[in-house]
Amino acid sequence: MLWIPGPTEVRPEIFEELTRPMIGHRSAEMVQFIERIDPGLRLAFGLAEGSTSLVAVGNHSATAMMEGSLLGTGPRVLSVVCGAFSKRWRDIAQLVGKDVTTLEVEWGRAVTGEELARALDEHGPFDAVTLVLNETSTGAFTPLAPVAAALREHDDTLLLVDVVSAIAGAPLDFDTNRIDFALAGVQKALALPPGICVLCASERYMNQAKGRERRAWYLDPVRTIEGHVARKTPATPCIPLYAALARQLEDISSGATLPTGERGKSGADAWTARFEKHARMQARTKRWAASHALELFPDDAVASPTISCIRAGSIDAAALIAGLAERDERIGGGYGPLKGETFRIGHMGDHTEEGLERLLTTADDVLG
Repeated sequence: MLWIPGPTEVRPEIFEELTRPMIGHRSAEMVQFIERIDPGLRLAFGLAEGSTSLVAVGNHSATAMMEGSLLGTGPRVLSVVCGAFSKRWRDIAQLVGKDVTTLEVEWGRAVTGEELARALDEHGPFDAVTLVLNETSTGAFTPLAPVAAALREHDDTLLLVDVVSAIAGAPLDFDTNRIDFALAGVQKALALPPGICVLCASERYMNQAKGRERRAWYLDPVRTIEGHVARKTPATPCIPLYAALARQLEDISSGATLPTGERGKSGADAWTARFEKHARMQARTKRWAASHALELFPDDAVASPTISCIRAGSIDAAALIAGLAERDERIGGGYGPLKGETFRIGHMGDHTEEGLERLLTTADDVLG
């Protein structure tokens, strides 16, 4: 069983969708897939009722859309760096020629509203802020309400957010939290094979992006979004993954992926129940760690609901990972400078609480 921080375990029903006969990407069947995707995707991003923000599917990785999203912004970018993937976005911004200011945050912490407001006031104005919501390398989740509050005094500054390991695992509330562009892969809490990304853009982002020269074709975010809205992808997409995404979003929205006792829920209630399941799994993993005198790497107040990054303490993390792998349970090691010092459990997607209990019991046996 795959408990790494992504890609994660995929249900057999999703693999069945990948074996459908091939169709043309300009066919009526393809239009139906896109139309099936949009309602669930709007719930996944937590769009407000009547929102003018637009959802879309991108036929590339989320990392590619990190680059693409910046094509719709002005030159001055403030990058919040609190782990490996937020650093990657900062590096991408520099490579595409942006004038980048870095707001460094200690690994395991989340940026505070006060820190962000101070950087905006002292070093701005900025055209955009880049932020990783759920830093997969550290297991830290950044509360968005203080971020939104800090940006209210900077109306022309766009907020770009990587929600890769958060979407379908925690509420995003895109409009309420003043996000302008959000991007995610599908291989983490959405529990699909990797290969495409999902994104959401505010009306403000689209208006600004359309007014700027975007020196790209495949990665142009406006072309990607407008093509999705017109039900005409710019290029031939990964059609099987569209089918899988449509099925998964419908199953989540209908409550089919929930624990047995909660499967009567649907719509936003079903998504909320999914988020609550992830929170319970995170709490259970934290209790297990404490039973072995271990603690989470991030502060408890910002611990991720989908990924537990655990300090190894006196435990040989490599031996634990290897021992679990021998029993067909696979967890992740520490990332980058945290290798050997931490290990990570990805309790996300369609994993069940019963499955988590089996994993933790097996980990007890290995440690014993």
